[in-house]
Amino acid sequence: MKRQLGTALLSGTALLLATMLPAAAQQGARISNDVVRIGVITDLSGAFSDQSGRGSIAAAQMAVEDFGGTVLGKPVEVLTADHQNKVDVGSAIVREWIDAQNADLIQDVANSGLALAVADIVRDKNRVAIFNGPSVTRLTGDKCTPNTIHYAYDAYALAKGTGAQTIKQGGDTWYFLTVDFAFGHGLEENTAKIVQENGGKVLGAVRFPLNNLDFASYVTQAQASGAKIVGLATTGMDARNAIKAASEFGLTQSGQQLAGLLLFDTDVHALGLEATQGMYLTTAFYWDRDDETRAFSRRFHERVKIMPNMGQAGVYSSTLAYLKAIEAAGTDEAGPVMEKLKSMRINDVFVKDGWVREDGRFMREMYLMQVKKPSESKYPWDYYTLRATIPAEEAFRPLSQSDCPLVKK
Repeated sequence: MKRQLGTALLSGTALLLATMLPAAAQQGARISNDVVRIGVITDLSGAFSDQSGRGSIAAAQMAVEDFGGTVLGKPVEVLTADHQNKVDVGSAIVREWIDAQNADLIQDVANSGLALAVADIVRDKNRVAIFNGPSVTRLTGDKCTPNTIHYAYDAYALAKGTGAQTIKQGGDTWYFLTVDFAFGHGLEENTAKIVQENGGKVLGAVRFPLNNLDFASYVTQAQASGAKIVGLATTGMDARNAIKAASEFGLTQSGQQLAGLLLFDTDVHALGLEATQGMYLTTAFYWDRDDETRAFSRRFHERVKIMPNMGQAGVYSSTLAYLKAIEAAGTDEAGPVMEKLKSMRINDVFVKDGWVREDGRFMREMYLMQVKKPSESKYPWDYYTLRATIPAEEAFRPLSQSDCPLVKK
């Protein structure tokens, strides 16, 4: 009887301790200002609004809701702002978020110039930034910091996928139409290098301003080059306007081919398959890949009325990962959270077995897609055919070529 009583007491004690541990862990948790704030700074009105914008905001909000709305017993809030594609405007917003509202994470940052500035801000103020919108490779190069992660894609991976594949298809001479700021320069530089490494030649390039409307002279120069491939080192409305102009001036009809270096589902949707068919592009996410991506994407579509692209799906995934890292670290302090993020293997609708490399590059496989012909599309948003899966180690710039000061030589 005594043994049974003792066993019962031990079992009761164990049960009491088990129920107390989560509460004790939360009491020991350190959440600044009793709230976790995630600031999604994005383009709501300019050239990148379709590929980021309200879709990126919705993705972050969905992640917070799917996580339960709280972390370590504290609420999670999402701040939003339009950076207007101006580095000074975006930088001022981010500083105000951190200084006045104690923002913990800066998310999306769909502008490469602003992303470089934000990398400095969060390093100096000891916050975290996860970049899903920009492509500039300097974020994991000379501008890498202990506080930043480049998540969804970058210019090197886009160049490696699209550039190398077109060479295999016989497109061994290139001419670039390049938007004249850091983002476009990075796309052109990385793609040109890949083309040359694979035996191709770059015959020239022309640069145009952001939010350009008239591509007549630029398309004429590309035609005159005689290049087999005209690479669009741009995205958003500029890419759409360039593709329209190329069609109007008969560039593709004369035998030259367009290569979209950062083309999204929304661009294909807006332009139609007649104008975009046959184009190659590289992506980190396609909504119609499997049952899991389709289920998530339909939920997303209910909110935003578009299917999510790789940047928006990346915002969802990285927001979830960030909240899990806070939970594991027991704090929203940047250092411990980044340590957890760099030790995690991430598996969700966006990625399987992804991880953060020492330079802040998020490692995951990429996909080479080809835009379908109109006759091949069976239902709305059925736009791509998978042509190749590129392993993470092949898709992204190797550490041996890195100039990130965090990388051990």
